[in-house]
Parts: sequence; structure tokens; C-alpha cells
Amino acid sequence: MSAAITFATTRRILTQLRHDPRTVALMIGVPSLLMILLRYVLNSEQRFSGIAPALLGIFPFTIMFLLTSVTTLRERTTGTLERLMTMPIGKFDLLLGYALAFGLLATLQVVVAAGISLTWLGLEIAGSVWVLLLIVVLDALLGTALGLFVSAFARTEFQAIQFLPVFVLPQFLLCGLFVPRDEMGWLLNAVSDALPLSYAVDALTHVTRSDTIDGTLVRNVAIIAGCAVLALLLGAATLRRRTP
Repeated sequence: MSAAITFATTRRILTQLRHDPRTVALMIGVPSLLMILLRYVLNSEQRFSGIAPALLGIFPFTIMFLLTSVTTLRERTTGTLERLMTMPIGKFDLLLGYALAFGLLATLQVVVAAGISLTWLGLEIAGSVWVLLLIVVLDALLGTALGLFVSAFARTEFQAIQFLPVFVLPQFLLCGLFVPRDEMGWLLNAVSDALPLSYAVDALTHVTRSDTIDGTLVRNVAIIAGCAVLALLLGAATLRRRTP
């Protein structure tokens, strides 16, 4: 693995995004606006604190999935990816560069949304704010990695967007946000156990209600991080020069 190639790719993506301030502003601002909307729809700090931590993980996960899948596909269809892959560049080095660039933006997105929620909107959690931020950042990175992975299977940007209800919405419905996972039928519970977003919501719920760091919390965080790495590896294995 070449760190120089990885960082060069990261720098190139960040430079491109710097020349598209509208996209950056929307990416950073949308989760915060959604949290503000949720707070005033619920009109209760207690109710907001009960659901907001889970949504702090879900919103960045969804937005980063969509952004990275569309952006990576655009790089492929415009020939940028093909030109890069004619050079002696490892697929994983290239994909890791993309992940770092979008990961930095995801971190900024999460810090802004969490900061607004914890200060202005009155979000209260029993656990550590730093643990909360770690889980949410990992969840956003997971969305980034999955977006990079699924971009290999789309031929157009519209197809990339169509992967959203396939990869994201089932996780949203089965993660335990609406119904506790242990109250679901055995089949839905089994499917939920196989979805990484379920472990993110479990971890965020734990931080909301408890200040202890136990084995279950550590396991859930490790699963989120492991799924992100696995998605990157799969993305590197399926990376093609161009869309057929």
C-alpha cells in the first residue's frame, strides 16, 4: 500500500469539492437542518433526546452513502478513474484515498450536527460525548464505504441513487429505531442482526442511556468499523476502470 498515492487521491478529491461549495454546504448542513426540524416537530427535549442519537447516526450514514456512490460513478463515467488506473496504482490505495477525503467531510458533518444538537437543541445523553461522536463518525464512514462499494454496480447516476432503497432503507426500518429488535419476528430479527446499521443504533442507544463502556458496546463499535473495512475491501475487489 502506498501512502503517497492514497494522500494524493485524497487531496485531489478535496480540491474538487472545494470548487463545489454548494455541494459541501448541503452535505454539512442537511443533517443539522434535519435535527433542528425534528426537535421542533417533537417539541420536547425529552422526546428529542430519546430518538436524536440514533438519527445522528442514520442521517450522515444515508447522505454519505448517496454522495460517495454518485461521485465515484461520475469519476468512472467521465474517464477520470480509467486514466488513474492506467498508472501503477493499487485499487485499495485509490479507494482508500476516496474514503479518507469523504471521511474528513463526514467527520465535519457529524461534529456540526452533534454540536448543534448537544448545545442549541438540548440533546442530553448519559454517556460520553466523545464516545457518541466516535460511533457517529464510524457510522458515516460506513456509509461512505458502502457507497464506494455499490458504485461499481451502477452504470448511471440514477442507478446509483436506486441503490439507496436497496441498501439503506431496509437497514433504517430494521435497525430498532421504530420497534425494538427483540420484539420483531424471528426472521426480521435475524435479518436485522446481519445489518451493520443495527449495531450503530444499539451503540448509540447505549450511550444515550448509560455512561458505562461494556463489552457489548465495544463489540458493536468493532462491528461497525469492521463492516466499513470489509466494504472498502469489496469495493477494491470490484473496482473497474469504466462503466460498461
